[in-house]
Amino acid sequence: MKQTIKLLVLAALVGISAQSVNAQSKKDKKVSEKVQKKVVYQVFTRLFGNTNQNNKPWGTKEENGVGKFADFTEVALDEIKKLGVTHIWYTGVPHHALVGDYTKYGISNDDPDVVKGRAGSPYAVKDYYNVNPDLAVDPANRLAEFEALIDRTHKAGLKLLIDIVPNHVARRYEGKSNPPGVRDFGADDDTSVEYARDNNFYYIPNSSFKVPYSPDYKPLGGDPAPGSDGYFDEVPAKWTGNGSRLAQPDINDWYETVKINYGIRPDGSKDFPELPAGYDAKDYKAHFEFWKDKSVPSSWIKFRDIALYWIAKGVDGFRYDMAEMVPYEFWSFMNSSIKMKNPDAFLLAEVYNPNEYRNYIKLGKMDYLYDKVDLYDKLKEVIQGKSLPDPVTDIQNRFQDIEHHLLHFLDNHDEQRLASDAFAGTPEKGMPLMVLSATISSSPTMIYFGQEVGERGDLDSGFGKPTRTTIFDYAGVPSHQRWMNSGRFDGGALSDSEKKLRDFYKRLLNFTLEADAMTGTFVELQTENRKQGEQYKPGLYSFARYSAKQKLLIVTNFSWVSEADFTLEVPEALIKTWKFKDGSYPLKEKLYGNHTSTLEVKNGKGFVKLKLAPSESVILEVQK
Repeated sequence: MKQTIKLLVLAALVGISAQSVNAQSKKDKKVSEKVQKKVVYQVFTRLFGNTNQNNKPWGTKEENGVGKFADFTEVALDEIKKLGVTHIWYTGVPHHALVGDYTKYGISNDDPDVVKGRAGSPYAVKDYYNVNPDLAVDPANRLAEFEALIDRTHKAGLKLLIDIVPNHVARRYEGKSNPPGVRDFGADDDTSVEYARDNNFYYIPNSSFKVPYSPDYKPLGGDPAPGSDGYFDEVPAKWTGNGSRLAQPDINDWYETVKINYGIRPDGSKDFPELPAGYDAKDYKAHFEFWKDKSVPSSWIKFRDIALYWIAKGVDGFRYDMAEMVPYEFWSFMNSSIKMKNPDAFLLAEVYNPNEYRNYIKLGKMDYLYDKVDLYDKLKEVIQGKSLPDPVTDIQNRFQDIEHHLLHFLDNHDEQRLASDAFAGTPEKGMPLMVLSATISSSPTMIYFGQEVGERGDLDSGFGKPTRTTIFDYAGVPSHQRWMNSGRFDGGALSDSEKKLRDFYKRLLNFTLEADAMTGTFVELQTENRKQGEQYKPGLYSFARYSAKQKLLIVTNFSWVSEADFTLEVPEALIKTWKFKDGSYPLKEKLYGNHTSTLEVKNGKGFVKLKLAPSESVILEVQK
């Protein structure tokens, strides 16, 4: 497919013959038929079903409420499915450190001095073989309640992902639910040395951990709590999750976690076998065979076994936190093992270094990586008036060989809400971003719960700042709660504008699942149209997507103040590729059907008269 896109771009730029493009497109046909567009709906599990609207900063779960697995009813899951979703990512499921007393269930209390917020960080997992007790109606039965959710999710026609956080675990990891023969992280470590290959942690010998200090921060906002005394017993001290080697990490470090050792020596060298040359072209079966007879670090085996435990329970895949902080050789070992059990497993990694993308896809056997540093960041600049949309073309061209693997999103638990003042400012201004993000490639699209009704993330919940929905404290999510409508999940309490916004998301996401061209070829139209000058306003971006069955022209108006009245030009090379003769071709608008337009082909070049309102987008299908 990469050669097809490259040739089409060249054809659009310089008008070369489309014959070679057609030849390559035929070769791509078999590939595109195997590719399916996917839509991931991320939910922060403890927030999703919470109907409590108290929202006291640093409030307890009794004061502010907490969502449960049981809140994902058949009705809720059915409505999520109807939104145009194929996968749900249940964020924050594995048992992580939190401030709460579950000792009667055999769970030790966590120290508030090394817990972020009151409800705790999902990145600080303390038991990988069980789930967060907050999420269960009966904490003693929490694993069975999650297993029931797995079953309900599948019955709704959806697949599900959970988190694995491979780079670090909670400061005090305690596996209370380990299967027979499974030893806790660190249980067999030699703590007298900084590093040993089969140690699970890195140590700072002859030192004691000291809780970070800041005059501007107090655990739980200063509320008294058992164990909140500025002291945490850890001797010897361990490296902190983000790699800090200080016994007293900085308050901005990931001090609630400790870093996992994957056989990377303190000097950065590798203490494990490396993949031979050529393995970037081999499939997961070959990678699995390579590792079968190799001795690998203890941490590799522990995380592989954790993943296979959840796969056996019916989990359909994982989102890997900060995957680039772990060597891709481990991912080859881990992911090939998963794929041998479930070839269709959905493996998504948080990676922010574009120079490493291909290593994690081709050598690490990841299915998908975040497309944050490029497309997300550029679209944020565009809507804030800091950039024209033109560089989007360069992004698509640079990653054309791996475009299917770069998951697109505009909102998630780590980022500022799309509708917040720090991003688009209003949900309507985010709509053209969403159209482009969801339709420009064959990659999966992800949305974050509440995004589809314009959640702004402007609550002060305790730890962390507004503009993103809290992941550390107990809270309700106001816009989402109005859609939830006291458990009816019918949007009955939404405002008219929120209903209109959700309808937009529903139309767009379902279109991407149904449209054959979404798994076809991308051709940028921007270069040719920018030559028009002022008629083609700087806030416009246009491109084509096509397959053998469907041909689309997609235009977005990123301006939220200016109407765009112009004629879209379709380059001669693309018209030749489509084998269109001079004449008129009706166009059907696929989102709302509110544009009546025609593709006029004259002297081998296409023209479409359009008028777009501020923040409006059109998806035009050629009727032939």
